[in-house]
Amino acid sequence: MRIALFFGSFNPVHIGHLIIAQTVAESDFVEQVWFVVSPQNPFKKKSTLLHEFDRYDMLQAAIADNELLEVTDIEFELPRPSYTIDTLIHIQERYPEAEFRLLIGEDNLKHFHKWKNYEQILKHFGLLIYPRPNTEKTDFHTQQNVQFVEAPQIEISSTYIRKRIKAQASLRYLVPDIVNQIIKEKSFYQS
Repeated sequence: MRIALFFGSFNPVHIGHLIIAQTVAESDFVEQVWFVVSPQNPFKKKSTLLHEFDRYDMLQAAIADNELLEVTDIEFELPRPSYTIDTLIHIQERYPEAEFRLLIGEDNLKHFHKWKNYEQILKHFGLLIYPRPNTEKTDFHTQQNVQFVEAPQIEISSTYIRKRIKAQASLRYLVPDIVNQIIKEKSFYQS
């Protein structure tokens, strides 16, 4: 099975994440998209992160009825901060029958050369790229193991959603209803 791995904090998951994942899962490149919930992104401040189990649970609830999408907590058992290459190797060892590709936004290509062992990622896994606005072309745009997926560009961020929560503004149409319900019930992102 061909699987795209969509790494992120998903703090919280929103419709932009889900639309990209669904679009990629329906493409000719892969048969499924797995969300990889990152406990700690090496490039982000930990203080703004909701606990990884809560982010995992919201994502699980959001995709529960979709056989094309899965969520994995594989990074929870790895050393922190988690680096993409370590997770890719670990997940390939656990699922040797699967063929994994890394799914990232086009804006990540600008700094992809700073990722740990980025050459190994390209050589052994390859990249599936979804479009992002105002992205500069890089040397990675023409690499053989880099493929571009046509997907909508949706300008929603988890940061924007957290700001709306603090302002007590509606999240309607920004996150799945079940995620909105969980956020309200558990008072996530209130403080």
